[in-house]
Amino acid sequence: MIAKSPKVRCDEIEAKLLSANLFRCLRRRWMSWAGAAALQQSMLTRQAAVRSTLWMDKHTRSGILRETERVGSNGPGSFPGRWLGATSLIFAPPLLLTGILLRMQFHYFFPQQLAAYTSHPELMTAAYNCFLAGNILLWPAVVSVANMVSTNRPGWGIWGGSFVIFGLFARTFHAGADYLAFQIARIDGVQLATKTIASSYGSFHVVSSLNATILLGWILLAVGAYLSRTLGLIQSAALGLMSALMMGVLKGSSIVSVISTAGLCIAFVPLGFRLLCTPNRPPLRTLIRGAGIGLLLIAALFYFGQLG
Repeated sequence: MIAKSPKVRCDEIEAKLLSANLFRCLRRRWMSWAGAAALQQSMLTRQAAVRSTLWMDKHTRSGILRETERVGSNGPGSFPGRWLGATSLIFAPPLLLTGILLRMQFHYFFPQQLAAYTSHPELMTAAYNCFLAGNILLWPAVVSVANMVSTNRPGWGIWGGSFVIFGLFARTFHAGADYLAFQIARIDGVQLATKTIASSYGSFHVVSSLNATILLGWILLAVGAYLSRTLGLIQSAALGLMSALMMGVLKGSSIVSVISTAGLCIAFVPLGFRLLCTPNRPPLRTLIRGAGIGLLLIAALFYFGQLG
């Protein structure tokens, strides 16, 4: 074996050292590049997360503000207020539907309605009183919805709400005529009551001018509720079905009446709970106290009303 000279050995050692230093330098450079790339990727990811958070916060805030504006139009300083408006939205439509269903088994024309009263007085009394109670209780709900619609679509809210309320007055007038007809049937017989109602059909009274307002009013209010995003498409269409509900003295129930009042329940009842619970949901104690006060007030009003 040939021994290497000292010079060759020095050259080899120097070459190895140079290679090791070059490897360390390249390694440090690569680690620097990799660290910079990772840092840049981390910054980009963080920026994307911040943008996403800001976007969601912006849209969430705008949604809350829109909801607050709608509900705020029925807040403590408004009319009829959250409590009365929500109570009306929740309870008035089921009362109307109950009255419709109770008299559903009888033909809707007035001779059959009078005959049904003589044979089933308790059932018909309950049916007509439930319908009348729902009709009277419905006005705060209509005002509340008109307020919500008017925040974005004032024309639709004002005219739709006004026309519906005018129509509610007309239905209340008709309920008074129904009551009188039933009393005639009870006291003087169904034949005299039928003759009286038949002879008085077409007689002039100023309320007849309001019959068409409620039919048009429900359509205007339904379109306004959809355009203002107070209600969705399905609920708005269900609300518009109320325009098909029969109008007049001693008008009974039909399948169209059931569909119309069921549509009102679909539109108003969920909105009532939304109005009651957002944006600031009242505590349970406040809800119980309000319900108790309301029941006591209703009992007191009923008692004094029976005193004549």
